Amino acid sequence: MNESVGHLQDVFQFFGPIDIKRMFSGRGVFHQGLMFGIIAHDNVYLKADAENVSAFTDRGLPQFEYRRKGKVAKLSYWQAPEEIMDDCEEAAKWARRSFEAALRAKRPAHCAN
Repeated sequence: MNESVGHLQDVFQFFGPIDIKRMFSGRGVFHQGLMFGIIAHDNVYLKADAENVSAFTDRGLPQFEYRRKGKVAKLSYWQAPEEIMDDCEEAAKWARRSFEAALRAKRPAHCAN
């Protein structure tokens, strides 16, 4: 996984600088201090919400899930399409949408549109 973590700096170069931090059994992908991605089980997952989730579901990409106390828990992160690993412009588009979802999730409810 260390090679893929280093490679993500290059993959997201057109999006902007990212930080990758250890979290539980995976890693978080951050931009400007806000987590917009997860690296787990050698896959990259990106933040989704009601405004961008269809980009993931329309492609049949799986939602991030893990087992907790014998139950399956799902987070609002979905597997990134494979082509972003070889296309920095496409990676920037997906990262921007996921970062915007992370910004919306951070916004207080009374500020929502």
